[in-house]
Amino acid sequence: MKPLDPMPPAETGTIETEYAIGELASEFDLTLRTLRFYEDKGLLRPRRVGLQRIYSRRDRARLKLIVMGKKVGFSLQEIGEMLDLYDLKDGQANQLQVARDRFLEQIELLETQKQDIEQAIAELERTVEVVTGMLKAKQDKKDQQGEPAIAG
Repeated sequence: MKPLDPMPPAETGTIETEYAIGELASEFDLTLRTLRFYEDKGLLRPRRVGLQRIYSRRDRARLKLIVMGKKVGFSLQEIGEMLDLYDLKDGQANQLQVARDRFLEQIELLETQKQDIEQAIAELERTVEVVTGMLKAKQDKKDQQGEPAIAG
């Protein structure tokens, strides 16, 4: 008689979804090399079956956070530090506080960059207006002298 499994996976919610490197690369629009690089940096820890990398749901969640962190300007080192905090077992209060503080710092940095970018765009738009005026003046002068028009 075969012993019964006291809690089948479907009841415990521990069904482990696995991903191949190509699946994650495609889903997150990354190269295989990028995923291997993240692994080399210790950000991802797939298990190995021979030469094949098998990524867990946890690895996928970490990769999602890595991609989000990169998009908002965190360095890989900063992302790694925040991911490491999630691995601590202190009730998550410390991790949440540190993450919140870093997110607020990053928001402040991005707001400053946004203002700098908006200022740069405004200056370029003014410069385009000046150059457009100069081109129009040159074209008007050539038109008065009967020269061929400048394509624009």
